[in-house]
Amino acid sequence: MTTHTTPTPAVARQRPGRSGFEPAWTLDDAAETYNLNGWSKGFFAINSKGHVVVRPTRDPKAEIDLFELVRGLRERGIRTPVLVGFSDLLKRRLSDLNEAFATAIAENGFRGGYQAVYPIKVNQQRRVVEEVREYGREFGFGLEVGSKPELLAVLGMTGDSPDRLIICNGFKEERYIEFVTLAAKLGRNIVPVIENLSELRLIVEMADRFQVRPRIGVRVNLATPGAGRWRHSSGVKAKFGLSLSEVLEVVDFLRGRGMLDSLQLLHCHMGSQIHDIRQVNAGVNELVRVYVELAKLGAGMRYLDVGGGLGVDYDGSQTNFEFSTNYTLAEYASNIVYRIQSVCDEEGIDHPTIVTESGRAMVAQSSVLIFDVLGCNRVDRYTVPPELQRVGPGRAAGAAGGAEAAEAAEASDLPRPILDLLEAHASVSERRLLECYHDALQARDEAMSLFSVGYLSLQHRALADRLFWATCARIREKCREMENPPEELQDIDSALSDTYFCNLSVFQSLPDIWAINQIFPIVPIHRLDERPMRRATLADLTCDSDGKIDRFVDDRDIKKALELHDIVEGDEYYLGAFLVGAYQETLGDLHNLFGDTHVVHVKLDESGQWWIDELVEGDSVREVLSYVQYDVNRLAQEIRRECEQAVRRSLMSVSESQALVRAYERGLAGYTYLERESRSDRTA
Repeated sequence: MTTHTTPTPAVARQRPGRSGFEPAWTLDDAAETYNLNGWSKGFFAINSKGHVVVRPTRDPKAEIDLFELVRGLRERGIRTPVLVGFSDLLKRRLSDLNEAFATAIAENGFRGGYQAVYPIKVNQQRRVVEEVREYGREFGFGLEVGSKPELLAVLGMTGDSPDRLIICNGFKEERYIEFVTLAAKLGRNIVPVIENLSELRLIVEMADRFQVRPRIGVRVNLATPGAGRWRHSSGVKAKFGLSLSEVLEVVDFLRGRGMLDSLQLLHCHMGSQIHDIRQVNAGVNELVRVYVELAKLGAGMRYLDVGGGLGVDYDGSQTNFEFSTNYTLAEYASNIVYRIQSVCDEEGIDHPTIVTESGRAMVAQSSVLIFDVLGCNRVDRYTVPPELQRVGPGRAAGAAGGAEAAEAAEASDLPRPILDLLEAHASVSERRLLECYHDALQARDEAMSLFSVGYLSLQHRALADRLFWATCARIREKCREMENPPEELQDIDSALSDTYFCNLSVFQSLPDIWAINQIFPIVPIHRLDERPMRRATLADLTCDSDGKIDRFVDDRDIKKALELHDIVEGDEYYLGAFLVGAYQETLGDLHNLFGDTHVVHVKLDESGQWWIDELVEGDSVREVLSYVQYDVNRLAQEIRRECEQAVRRSLMSVSESQALVRAYERGLAGYTYLERESRSDRTA
């Protein structure tokens, strides 16, 4: 995929680079900088305005400009941060999955079928589950649940389609199994998957009580080891599943009761976000061997459930990296179909219906989190004070006389670490880069030590910091001019990176960044026709040092800083975090009482215009306080009482007290995130 047909110069200005001058910036350069063509899979691109666009069906003629979308939402009173779900993109992803397996089935002459089921734990939001249910109807897709609340939700949503496959995973007690059995009596195509032998006995008891012939599945622990971050979630020590000996106990138990034909599904968990196709191949080979043996023992096998694990290429590198995949969707489907068919044909067993539970791959691409930048902190803003700029090499040690002697006398009053830093700053040259860097580091360390024991003033301690960063900035500029800067200095850009403060909570909206060092593509959604002149890490609103993003997508490695544009106070500057539709909403928490963001579900009409199909307003302050058991009405009452007392004591007027009460009540009703006006709002 390309982002446009003709490379478009973005700015006429050029700046010095390692080869004299860098060429004019193009939109292709922007796409390469953020590796957009790698991870977007045709769903995201950059238009001629330098804005990121969403192409829900991959059709360049039907796209949504994210920056214009944000402006349209703002006109409707919906401010960032906002999570945008693209319904048409979700529909396309389900179609992609179905087409991949349909193609593999046709090419291999496979005589079984294919049914995907969506594990609602991946994103339990009602709207997402409803869309999967509706868009998957034509493909016969089902749903998977892992708890009693999820089961009750799915049962209430599928009354109009009783044939839809429902897989029941997770630990089950008597009430859970009772619901499953009653659903089967209603005629639902529901399969409880046995996680331990006690569940089997409960299933048989409930079947006898309600006179139901159940469909039963069993999850087996494979010997095939996992890989990547979730490698311990599969294998013999996995949390769920039965050993092969226990599977044979299930067979004997059911045979003894004349119910072996009820064992119809074999399930396994090979891992989540499987990045290596070899693990998929090995797991499927082992699983289908167990399947055919169960069929030969007389079980009524119909479904072979290979579980989840189909990965998402978050960094776009298509490599054997834990947040990437070294295979395509087509290869994944083809390998599974071929290996199952080969073993079944070899053993003379009918081809099963293949079931996948690839929730991440179904929904990840369909949501984008958009948030605004509030401001930034730059360490390279420091310069040498004008009065010290002429204190250079040898000046502090003495001079011939006149003005130079006066400068030396003034410099001699400075502490030695300050003089050393001035010397290092003035001596920066290509030949002495490392020497000056080491001198600056040592001088700063000495300044900190002297300050800690009381031998350096606060002013001199601050000056030492200022001089150190000014020296590092000079060293960085020299490194940029060199073809091969010293290895020790190749990461100096990261050390000098800015901090951009963002209107979001990592813990609420991107919890996997904090919990498992997940990387998501993060890109400015506008100004991509300009060269980004800054490199920055991102900090969220929470009072927590972990509330930051300092690992970013790169096509070769993980970047420690993100290329961003220069901003000044009042600027509109929006970033998008992409591929966030899986797990993030469900796992988010209320750290610092930052609640759910606004959620909008957007569709395209026949004319290519976007419209809001549904808006779910984010949590108000009143709501998040109630979540942690505050009586919000009582809090407001206490403020009103305090204001009345202030009026009685003549500390404030009646109008002032009423203004405070109204402001407090507006605050309770307001968004938990910062609500600020941009420069365009003030001039509108």
